[in-house]
Parts: sequence; structure tokens; C-alpha cells
Amino acid sequence: MRDGSREIPANSPFRIDGDYLDHRSGQGGILSQTIQISPAESVKRLGTGCRRWFAESVVSQCGNEVEFRFFGSVHLLVLYHEGARRAGETSVDGVASSTARSFVNRFTFVPAGHLYRERHVTSQFTRITFLYVAPEELAGLEGAGLADKPLLYREDSVVIETALKMKNAIEGSEAGGIFYLEALSSVLAHELSRPGETAKKHPLSRGGLANWQRTAVVRHIENHLSEQIVLATLAGLVRLSEHHFCRSFKRSFGVPPRRYQVQRRMESAKALIADRSLSITEIGLIVGYSQSSSFSDAFRKMTGRSPSQYRKQFE
Repeated sequence: MRDGSREIPANSPFRIDGDYLDHRSGQGGILSQTIQISPAESVKRLGTGCRRWFAESVVSQCGNEVEFRFFGSVHLLVLYHEGARRAGETSVDGVASSTARSFVNRFTFVPAGHLYRERHVTSQFTRITFLYVAPEELAGLEGAGLADKPLLYREDSVVIETALKMKNAIEGSEAGGIFYLEALSSVLAHELSRPGETAKKHPLSRGGLANWQRTAVVRHIENHLSEQIVLATLAGLVRLSEHHFCRSFKRSFGVPPRRYQVQRRMESAKALIADRSLSITEIGLIVGYSQSSSFSDAFRKMTGRSPSQYRKQFE
């Protein structure tokens, strides 16, 4: 299923096996394109995909100024996991632009053929997923008359949950392969076609951490990613008991604190594995594992492959 994981040039389209779909003519194979990012050095990005689906993770540190731009023949779904900006604007052709500074747990849908632009002057660590899906895989949108209807900064936990399952499937950590991705695409098209109704029936969990609490916790975890997480320290940062903190954290992030830290370690490891000057043992040490076997076990559990197998995709 997978054509490979690789670092992506920040300012050029990514073509899979030379297949290209010209949006103007509608002729050709399937293209998974990627956004243009400037300046290139303001982010780290890593992409994985096959002919009809492509996913990439993009991270930027606090204080960076970064601009995204995309215009392509595939649909783009933007998932905002973490971050905030002190200045910037987001726009998609066909919908009013937004200067919102907080966008965590929201998504933006950019239909094929629509120009998407986003600018951030980040006020905290920012992590975003970009999912690129061939139009025929979201054919349900056409049936609903929504194939060209952009959605900007929507707050819908059901859509986000399905999109994350798709990301995991693309990256190989979910079983089922192509058939599973096709099924997820059908579900995603259905959910995108009625975002208002879905949001009302499935509201985001309440009782989570406040924005300032999320910011404090994420900053601490990112600054101490290679260290053993201390629940008492995190709870103290946000003035909660450990029990209340763990419950609120899971409602905000969808996973317990320790699971979240492991996920962030593995995301960092994926980017480091692309650098062949670093050994697998060195990467494990960087992300907090004193023994390479422990790191390999954690990486395989999260991605479905060992670090060495994952590195082969860059050859």
C-alpha cells in the first residue's frame, strides 16, 4: 500500500512515481501534492503515502513566522493538533478568512481547485497534519453537492477522529490497507457533508483543560520530551490534583499524559530517522530511551515498523 515515507521539499509539489493529474484538463494519474511552506527552515515536515492518499506532519517552534500555500487537484484536510499564533490569517477561496489565534482541535477542508493560504506567527509549539485525498475517494461530497464547499476552522470531534484514523492507516499503524482507507474515505465524505448536524450530535468533550493550562502542559512536555514525565509536576503547573489533571488532560488530548508523551517522542523520532548521520541508538537516546531495544519496541508499537524498516523508506 505504502509508496514510502520521506522528507518533503518545502516549496515544491511531491509526485508519487511520476503520476500527475492536471487539474485543468482532468487527465492523467493520481497526484498527491504538498503545500508550499516558506521559509522552509521554519518547520520540520515528514510525509507518508500511496497513490490516492498522502499524509504529512508539520511542526514549528514557538516564535516562528511561517506561511502555507496550496492549490491542487486533490482535496486537502488540515488538522490542528497543537499551537496558537499571536498574528496571522487563514483563507480558503469561497469562505471568509479568519484571524483566530487559537485553533486547536479544529480542522480546515480545502476542496480540490481552491486556493488555501495560512500565515502564523506562532506563540507556542505548533503541530499540524495535512491529509491529501484523491477526489474520487471522497465522491460522496459530489453527491451531496459539497465537493467545492470549503470549511474553515470547523470544530467537529467526529470528523477529526475519522481523519486521525485515516492518518494512522496511511502511516501503517492501522490494519486493513487499501480497503480500510477506502472505507474511512466514505465515512469521512459522509461526515464532511453534514458538519453542522454532526457537531450538534457529537459535541467536543467538556471539562478539559483551559487554553492556558494546555499551553503550559504542552510547553513543559516539549521542553522535557526526553525525560520521564512527572504527573505531579504537570498537575502543579495547572493547579489541579493529579486525578483531576489526568481526567482533564485525556478529555483535551484524547489520550493520557504518558501516552501523549510517547506519541510526541515517536513523531520526533520519525523526523530524526530521516537524518542518516544519526544511528538508531542515538535517536533513541535523543527522544528519551536509554536502551535501543526499548525504543524499537515503542516505535514498532506506534508505527507498525521497526526504526530500521522505517529508515529504509528514505533510501
